[in-house]
Amino acid sequence: MDNVVILRYSEIHLKGKNRAFFENILKKNIIAKLNGIDCRAEFSYGRYVICDYKQADENRIVTKLRQVFGLFSLSIAKRATAEPASIFEAAKDVAPKSGTFRVTVNRADKTLPYTSVSLSAEIGGRLLEYNNKLEVDLHNPDSVVYIDVRDNRTSYVYSESVPCAGGMPVGSAGRGLTLLSGGIDSPVSTYMMAKRGLKLTALHFWSYPYTSMEARGKVLELAKILSDYTGEIKVLVVPFTKVQEAIHKYAESNYMITLVRRAMMRIAERVAERYRCGCIINGEDLGQVASQTLESINVTNSVVKSIPVFRPLIGFDKIDIIETAQKIGTFDVSVKPYEDCCTVFLPDSPVTKPTIRRAEKNESAIPDYEELISEAVDNIEVFVLPER
Repeated sequence: MDNVVILRYSEIHLKGKNRAFFENILKKNIIAKLNGIDCRAEFSYGRYVICDYKQADENRIVTKLRQVFGLFSLSIAKRATAEPASIFEAAKDVAPKSGTFRVTVNRADKTLPYTSVSLSAEIGGRLLEYNNKLEVDLHNPDSVVYIDVRDNRTSYVYSESVPCAGGMPVGSAGRGLTLLSGGIDSPVSTYMMAKRGLKLTALHFWSYPYTSMEARGKVLELAKILSDYTGEIKVLVVPFTKVQEAIHKYAESNYMITLVRRAMMRIAERVAERYRCGCIINGEDLGQVASQTLESINVTNSVVKSIPVFRPLIGFDKIDIIETAQKIGTFDVSVKPYEDCCTVFLPDSPVTKPTIRRAEKNESAIPDYEELISEAVDNIEVFVLPER
């Protein structure tokens, strides 16, 4: 009898003939997540088990696996044979010390000489004899002893299921380019699209010396936190200073934010093509600021011609976003007082209902505008997190 960690997935069950594709990616991600821990992964139909690990590594394994997108829940279990005596020895360790309990059995092997009901009654009875501080309550017990008997005459006995990250395995939905600032929103939008299976490359706009080295470091710190969920993430830092200076010098002041956002999207589309990303992701939330009104989003979006732009936070309340940021561990870094390029050259009264025609007129007044965009793309600095 040994300790194991049972893993369960959810949405993959719905994938029919494509199920093997998603399972193979999930298995690969699980193995990568446990790299550096001495353990073994066993994969069978509908049951993934981590075994042969040191007891001291158990909590570390659980913590890491809870961050794997595609896993729905996990349980720390005792592995026994299908014999009732072996199952009872495991159940003694799993059962509560006192209070009410119930035994629930799932029997996949129908050739065994007992039914699920008879085995649950037998194990429950033995537990009552073994510990007189226990009482049976079939309807509202304090604890449940779960027994899962598999086709290979192996059983797993456990008492709790721990929720995991859910979603789909990272890499199963292709690759996306996420715009990652130092704020609260964009790390959350990155997390949410990784949860839907996208492998992500991050793009950050940096306007040194108007934004500091600490501001860039803050974004890399956010990317490192996100890599716990996304796996290895490439961060592309765009030198954006010249573009912003030109917009500030030649554009109408109330259109500066609109033009900055359009420039970002132009650069993002070119970078997405270069890095084979099938979409652009940002953290816009409808109505939150002047650049996120319906009209502003339309004017910004109009420069992207070849790929979709996803805005997973578009209907969220700020409180919802903050709660997610706190849950995934990015909030405390996001609120550090190092401003990013979005705070550079802010006008007193930004336009909230821009038009495409007026935006294009402003852009046409900027000398060498296309060359500035191309120069920014050509001078991207690349970081890979976590660092190898």
